[in-house]
Amino acid sequence: MVGMSFGLTRQEFRRLRIGLLFALPWIIGFSSFTIIPVVASFYYSLNVFTTFGQPLRWVGLSNYEKLMQDDLFWISLYNTLYMVVFGVSFHIVLAIVLGLLLNQNLRGVSLYRTVYYVPTIVPIVATSVLWMWVFNPEFGLINSALSVLDIHGPGWLTDPVLSKPSMILMGVWTIGGTLVIFLAGLQDIPQHLFDAAMIDGAGALQRIMNVTLPMLSPVIFFNVIMGVISGFQIFAQAFIMTRGGPLDTTLFYAYYLYQNAFEFFQMPYASAMAWILFLVVMGTTLVIFRSSARFVYYEGEER
Repeated sequence: MVGMSFGLTRQEFRRLRIGLLFALPWIIGFSSFTIIPVVASFYYSLNVFTTFGQPLRWVGLSNYEKLMQDDLFWISLYNTLYMVVFGVSFHIVLAIVLGLLLNQNLRGVSLYRTVYYVPTIVPIVATSVLWMWVFNPEFGLINSALSVLDIHGPGWLTDPVLSKPSMILMGVWTIGGTLVIFLAGLQDIPQHLFDAAMIDGAGALQRIMNVTLPMLSPVIFFNVIMGVISGFQIFAQAFIMTRGGPLDTTLFYAYYLYQNAFEFFQMPYASAMAWILFLVVMGTTLVIFRSSARFVYYEGEER
């Protein structure tokens, strides 16, 4: 009778019931660990703790207003935007260049592809510890190499000017995942387009600019979106390597959110930060999507 009331036959209702039963573990898990925490975080962001063990006190948008007056909030947002703008741009450009080089039909190219990809499977904690040694100003790998050339290396992570560029440089270590996606996109470009361009007299650079990049634009678009989303969530590097220093130059948004939640025990304040981060990421992603029609070309569509 229930199935009939929804316009379903007895057999269709039986199939729906069986399907829901199979999906029930996922539905319970998704509700318990995603939907309920998201709703709870929004409720927390509109309250404050009085003392532990006592009920929350409703304050409305006070946490959001307080954030607008928090200097460290703006510093962390600036640091994160710096990593998103410069880090993602450098990462994408380098991955395209390496993809073009590794897309050549040369002997041993499979070995080079493997060498570039293997670091991506190393956990971020191990990677951060490794690069702390690489960047060490006294006996680190980079400064040791510079000392051979009689150059006194800087304090990569202790210099406020170099701290964020150093972390961008560290990102080259994990470029393999993006590189593999670009390689797949490059190998999917039809060869006849390059042949036609060569017949028209196009040089190597012209073929890259007028054939490769337009045909690769959907892959670039995908990697930009993924890079922006992950860039806004940068956390482990600052937590392990610098603790937000020097002079708060690596105090990234996610790390400052973590500090408020688990070091300062200001969970409502951290919840407000989380919702602002959600709005910033969503807004940035929507802007990129809206502007994608200008530079993303899909084969077969009319312009």
